[in-house]
Amino acid sequence: MLNTFVAQPQGLTRIEAAPGTIPADVLWVDLIDPTQQEELLVETTLGVEVPTREEMKEIEASSRLYEENGALYLTITIVTRLDSDLPVSSQITFILAKDRLVTNRYADPLPFQRFIAYAERHPAVCGSAVSLLAGLIEAIVNRMADVLERVGADLDQLSTEVFAPPKKYRRSAKSVARDSRTILARVGQNGDLTSKARESLVSLNRLLTFVQQSGAVTLQNDVRARLRTLSRDVLALSDHSSFLGTKANFLLEATLGMLNIEQNNIIKIFSVAAVVFLPPTLIASIYGMNFHLMPELDWLLGYPFAISLMLCSAILPYLYFKRRGWL
Repeated sequence: MLNTFVAQPQGLTRIEAAPGTIPADVLWVDLIDPTQQEELLVETTLGVEVPTREEMKEIEASSRLYEENGALYLTITIVTRLDSDLPVSSQITFILAKDRLVTNRYADPLPFQRFIAYAERHPAVCGSAVSLLAGLIEAIVNRMADVLERVGADLDQLSTEVFAPPKKYRRSAKSVARDSRTILARVGQNGDLTSKARESLVSLNRLLTFVQQSGAVTLQNDVRARLRTLSRDVLALSDHSSFLGTKANFLLEATLGMLNIEQNNIIKIFSVAAVVFLPPTLIASIYGMNFHLMPELDWLLGYPFAISLMLCSAILPYLYFKRRGWL
């Protein structure tokens, strides 16, 4: 799909161009999962080369950020589907050429939708193609900040659940396993989201540095100040994402440690039970032998004596373990 926007006194305006044409006063051409015909139309009309989806996925800096024929080609990685359980990393290419902005993307992230709705009411943000680029980057950074804030709050809640003091009454092993499985899943999701956000922030920082150092575009003082502010924000968010990633790894190791403690407690109970019932079993085995010369067989109190002996042999180890604090 190909969307064209022009700058109007009331703000950014989407216009419906005739099929196979692009308006001459267009400020922003937005390609969303474009067809080959739409890519060819942009290339022939604006004199730029629209990278393919495979080219956008290349990770080399020279393939993502470069200048060609006076145009800047900037490709970044952003995280989409943030409100779902499976966030996805997607690539977006910005092309600055002849005071026009071309975006090529195969996803429709929320920052783009919010920025378009905002720019339609604020003409100051669409004064030039570079202003549009700064506004889009700012919307993406704000979205990243919201996501990292949500991850931080979720990790704080998980930390409370993992390190909460034991309850008065022990939960069942099935309940512990179910809760731990849920905690592990949440920690894993937050860790994966944090790593994807960090990757996106790194690409954003490279883009901002490249644009500020490039001589192909003229940056107004206000736009340059916005880009510098965005660079500082991106660096701060990168540090925060690194902290959240470390915290997620710590919670993952702590949860696995708690599971090991629970498993050791269960094994300890079985071990104590085996030791407690071992002497009674030995006594019962002895008196279960079928020998003729066993004096206890003729005793009147032989049976109560054997039962009492088995009870004492079970109670004494239990009291010993209890006194040592092993139970």
